[in-house]
Amino acid sequence: MLTRRQFLRTTSVATAAVATADLSFAFRAPEMGRFAISLAEWSLHRALFKKEITNIDFPRLAKEHGATGLEYVNQFFKDKAKDTAYLADLKSRAEGLGLKNVLIMIDGEGMLGAPDDAARTTAVENHKPWIDAAKFLGCHAIRVNAASQGEYAEQQKLAADGLRRVGEYGASQGISVIVENHGGLSSNGEWLAGVMKMVGMPGVGTLPDFGNFRISKDVEYDRYKGVSELLPYARGVSAKTHDFDAQGNETHTDYKKMLDLVIASRYRGFIGIEYEGTTLGEPDGVKATKALLERHLQGYL
Repeated sequence: MLTRRQFLRTTSVATAAVATADLSFAFRAPEMGRFAISLAEWSLHRALFKKEITNIDFPRLAKEHGATGLEYVNQFFKDKAKDTAYLADLKSRAEGLGLKNVLIMIDGEGMLGAPDDAARTTAVENHKPWIDAAKFLGCHAIRVNAASQGEYAEQQKLAADGLRRVGEYGASQGISVIVENHGGLSSNGEWLAGVMKMVGMPGVGTLPDFGNFRISKDVEYDRYKGVSELLPYARGVSAKTHDFDAQGNETHTDYKKMLDLVIASRYRGFIGIEYEGTTLGEPDGVKATKALLERHLQGYL
């Protein structure tokens, strides 16, 4: 458990780091327009898991889908975080296609809000090579999770401690650390916004996902309320889709209502297509999501 003394100690360290770090990296907009469309690699996860394609193919496929930014998933190049030859090849492919490497989504590297201090420290250390990889690729951020255990307030303190420690290293490398609502209490917008307030670092923010608001099997947080609560800290936005009606509307999320929230916020940057449905094939799902974004973001792209 995180003691009050430990919490106060890490808070003072973080405050000092923020005071000295160059935080110009914390907010980056596309060169043209208020928003641009990126592609989350998870949109192609079935083909990747079946090994029909590999991570090295991702830039080419994203270009074919009309995306201008790339959101990688570390699961698909898990052993390559320190492989500079591999990363150089990946970077060269993206740049050769005129694409921007936006972020890397990190999973499976431990709980940043683990109740055990040693486990939390291990998780922090496990994320550092991915920060280095993101910097090498020219990304602006890594996406992490804020998983923890225990009571509501205790989980906030634990997650804030882990995120602050990763954020300090990210700040030293010019890389933001952004948290997605991704199950458990992280899918409670009020809880995650509270964690952001506790961390208090410009380089630690959120990646609001339009669809990941299921806290448990029987409890789902209001997605519009949640996105509204997370947008003030946003350093990215994930446009999650599952199913579409005959008019091309997403059947679980009112995209006009959701994108109006994004437009009304101060966020500027990439909005990532993340198709997760099964009714359409992955290429068609990506295409349908892109068309939906373009329809509701006319004049902002």
